[in-house]
Amino acid sequence: MPPLIVTDSNYRFVPPHQGNIWPRLLSRFATRMLRTRYGINSVEIRDQQKLASLLSVGHGIVLAPNHCRMSDAMVLQSLSQSLHQPFFVMASSHLFRGSRLLRWALRRMGAFSVYREGVDRRAVETAINIIAQGKRPLVLFPEGALSHANDRLNALMEGVSFIARTATRKRQKAAADSEAGVYVVPVAIRYLFHGNINDTAGPILAEIERRLSWRTQDDMPMVERIYKVGNALLGLKETEYLGAPRPGHISDRLETLIDALLLPLEEEWLDSRSDESVINRVKKLRQAVVPDMISDNESAPNTTPLFATELDRRWRQLQDMQFAQALSLYPREYIASNPTVDRILETVQRMAENLSGKEQIHPPMKAIIQVGDPIPVAAKRERGADGDPVLNRLEASLTAMLEGLSRESKLCPDR
Repeated sequence: MPPLIVTDSNYRFVPPHQGNIWPRLLSRFATRMLRTRYGINSVEIRDQQKLASLLSVGHGIVLAPNHCRMSDAMVLQSLSQSLHQPFFVMASSHLFRGSRLLRWALRRMGAFSVYREGVDRRAVETAINIIAQGKRPLVLFPEGALSHANDRLNALMEGVSFIARTATRKRQKAAADSEAGVYVVPVAIRYLFHGNINDTAGPILAEIERRLSWRTQDDMPMVERIYKVGNALLGLKETEYLGAPRPGHISDRLETLIDALLLPLEEEWLDSRSDESVINRVKKLRQAVVPDMISDNESAPNTTPLFATELDRRWRQLQDMQFAQALSLYPREYIASNPTVDRILETVQRMAENLSGKEQIHPPMKAIIQVGDPIPVAAKRERGADGDPVLNRLEASLTAMLEGLSRESKLCPDR
């Protein structure tokens, strides 16, 4: 299971660096880091003129990309370089708790922190001001969490449209006669694996099989082999949490296990079951559980220190939430419906990551950035509309672009 992104350290808002020199200098290292750190050898940018035309007018711009890999923000540096335009990026606060060098580099490249376990007013105000001023585009990942599935889009968070609308109102008040407005620009990021899928996925599966005390199943078709391994791993977790493996389709079993993990926590912390996406359910639970765990927190002041036994109990609950979210990121029939090399590799990597807690990198990869049609943002939400109009258009645009890009992925051979 990937490590939790909650630490015991106090949260302090990290503002973005405002200058333009450092972002341009540091972005030159993006290509090298993509290759050495993430195994991405090339980045192709499509339809960037849709964004360039907005920049020439001075509109406030929110770049809203899908978020399937940790490398997404670094990939977007290629778009920044191509446009000769630095970006600001709202980034999860845990990224700033690493080395001093990383914290320094993130700030200089335009990133600022957001505390996702509560309402981070300073981060929201910073985002609104950036858009209202229109000096640089702001990158907001609307899914709010990694999907780990390049062909699927998680439910979008309302924070993107709220921030954009608030910035529109602020911009209109500051310059009522200005023709410049605020736009949300969908950006699809797609990764293509250009290696040999059998030579890459086979050894990963073999290692998992060895951990299961199996003989290597390399005589089986790849898709069948993955389902067999996945069924075994799920059965072990069902035994751990439910007492025994459950019958039925693997997707139904995943939903049953997720509910077994989250429902007791929702009853304790939220007093009700949620029908939202698993990511939203986990987010609400974390917002209830985490603040008291971090003393002297500027986003959760006046908290009372917890006893060690209570802290341990909450850490176990957070681990269960993290595991439930990880389970939800295995889309139903993802491989069976379209067994491409990229879906195969994503699924096998995710299995290995959930076992080892370490990110899996397997080159060579190519990244494609496709810029979608800009979505104008009104100052007020349309009354009587079915859902949020901005989010609806954003979701439709990202889904369509990802579906189109998925056709460029090759089907996996039988062996």
